[in-house]
Amino acid sequence: MAIAFDNHPSFREYAEPGRLVSASWLSARLGVKGLHVVECNEDSVLYNIGHLPSALRINPDELIDPTTLDIIDGEGFSALLSRLGIGRDDTVVFYGDRSNRWACFALWVFELFGHPDTRILDGGREGWMQEERDTSLSPALVLSPSHYPVCERDDSDARAFVDELADDDSITAIDVRSAAEFSGLPSEQAAAHSELGSGPGAVTARRQGHVPGAKHLPWKSLITPSGMFRSRKELEKVWPAQSSVIYSQVGARAALVWFIGRFLLGHTETRIYDGGWSEWGNMVGMPIETGSDAEE
Repeated sequence: MAIAFDNHPSFREYAEPGRLVSASWLSARLGVKGLHVVECNEDSVLYNIGHLPSALRINPDELIDPTTLDIIDGEGFSALLSRLGIGRDDTVVFYGDRSNRWACFALWVFELFGHPDTRILDGGREGWMQEERDTSLSPALVLSPSHYPVCERDDSDARAFVDELADDDSITAIDVRSAAEFSGLPSEQAAAHSELGSGPGAVTARRQGHVPGAKHLPWKSLITPSGMFRSRKELEKVWPAQSSVIYSQVGARAALVWFIGRFLLGHTETRIYDGGWSEWGNMVGMPIETGSDAEE
């Protein structure tokens, strides 16, 4: 059964307003059949100290094949969702810490497998907590596993790879990392300014800088101080190009910005280079640039 969209007035300006839900909308629908809430955090400990009632947990590493270090395949995705009790026709609302970065990454993976109904809780975990809404310490109970079908992963519409980015000069690359990372400060200094510290996606490249010709669009500039998405007018004012490939360190910050471009602004050709700087910056002979964006 399809779950009605959140008709919150602040969402109506976006290209696909149905991709967002508010805390009030979600609070009133927790436990509704066919609706699953998934928490995906950079800090895996957070779920254990309080989460949305009935929320399932997906850790970022569950979305990555440990052998290939690539996104899990169809069988792995099927096994994960079946274990969580999520069906192909269910609505999945994602949320997480740090402005939903890994939550957007999880949603992006679901999109690669064509899951029909995926949404983001605007404001994420921090927004829910700031409103002092109900939380739970108990892990969500999966009464019975589902039988999620094995679907082929389709990378064509939402994903870009290093060879394409290196060989095609027509691609507009958007680097959404911090100014310190983009400009090429030494790794120790870049790490201190990367908003990542030593956690998932920390600065690990042997060389620092950015993809030649990349535009700099810091992800934090697209989010309000309270962790909500900025208005469409504000977002369009700073967005570099309708057709673009977005990258960060390992894809989490890129996924947040991809969600904005793809669903809030309607740029359907927006893709993620999830190899990011952790791949490009470690490849022998790959060209790099340092310094700030000339347009900044």
